[in-house]
This record gives sequence, C-alpha cells and structure tokens, in this order.
Amino acid sequence: MKFKLFLIAIIAALSATTAGCKTIDAYSGEEKTSNATKGGAIGAGIGAVIGYVSAKDKSSRDRRKAILIGAGVGGVTGAGVGVYMDRQESTLRTQLEGSGVSVTRNGEELILNMPGNITFASAKSALKEDFEKVLDSVVLVLNEFDQTLIEVAGHTDSVGPAATNQQLSYNRARSVGNHLANKGKIKIDRVLIVGHGEERPVGDNNTAEGREQNRRVELTLIPVKTEE
Repeated sequence: MKFKLFLIAIIAALSATTAGCKTIDAYSGEEKTSNATKGGAIGAGIGAVIGYVSAKDKSSRDRRKAILIGAGVGGVTGAGVGVYMDRQESTLRTQLEGSGVSVTRNGEELILNMPGNITFASAKSALKEDFEKVLDSVVLVLNEFDQTLIEVAGHTDSVGPAATNQQLSYNRARSVGNHLANKGKIKIDRVLIVGHGEERPVGDNNTAEGREQNRRVELTLIPVKTEE
C-alpha cells in the first residue's frame, strides 16, 4: 500500500513537472521540446521510485530492471545473456589489470571488489584522486555494456558504532555512484546505491587483515534481461 501511495505521489509530481513546454538539456545545453520535457520528468520520477525500492530486499533489483525496460533502456534476451556477460567480464579484466580491483563471476552477475585502502582515506568517504582514474576505466566498460544494472554497495569493518559504520558505508557507495553518474555520464537510473555497514563481513573482524577485507565497496553488475 505504501509503495502504491508513493507511486501516486510521483505521478502527481510528474504532472506538475511536465506542465512546461520546453527545458534545457543538462548535458548538451540544447533546448528540448515538450516531449523531451516529459521524458526528463519521467526519468526524474524513475529515480525517485528507485530511491524508494533501494531499501528493499533483492527483489528491488527486479523492480529496477522492469522500470529500466519500461523506460526504453532495453535488455538482453535470455539466450544472449551468457555471451553478453562473458564479453563484459573479459573487457573489465583487461581494463582493471593491476588496479587492485578484483573481478569475480557469480553466475550471470559480475562483482567488482574495491578495497577501502585504494579507494578512500581512513574514515573518509571522498574518493582518492588516483582511484578516480580506476573508476574512469570502469565507466568506459559500463557505457559500452549499457544493458547492465549497477548495484554499488558499501561495507565496513566492525570497529566503532554500528550506526556510524552504516552511514559511512552508504556515503562511500554514494561517492562511487555519483562519480559513475556525474563524471562518467552513466544514466542514474542504472545505479542502485546501498550501504550495508558492518552486516556482511567477508573477513574476520578480530584480525587486522580481516578488517581490511571488510572495508570495501562492491559493484555488482546485473544484466537487464528481456523475454525472448
């Protein structure tokens, strides 16, 4: 029910937004007609819906995919998903060789593990300048393979208050997501930002090595699939 009410609110906002006839494209600077204005408003509405569902469980990915397909992003047919992700994986491994970012294949998904020691200063959420160049390499691939949903998830170790770690993990994920969208020009509708705090460790928080493993940002790349 809450989700339905939220959608109603978004529709109302879109109606108000599309009342104007023309707008200026933020990237090209060109004046757009009323149809483009409506499209921009719909995009903004999609972003708001995505922000709402991002707090949900894994099913939020499926909702996001449906929204993207409905917005005309397109998708990969079932038979071509494997080949599509194989090509994306190979390109990423080439681009990220020696960067410190690992690429892991998990079924149809790819996971890019970005350790905290190469991405952020201690307890900070601003990207290290050198790592921005690494992300730019990722952007090149993500723009080529544009039928991919990108989940950016932040994680921390268990040192300090859980609430502080939760906020830090989200802020770090947001820094990465903002770089992808703002500097990389990736459509924001493709980016899902979440913070898991200290809830999903991959190492032992009782050791320095384990804590270092837990301080990370992960990009999970998920193919947007359509029916054949």
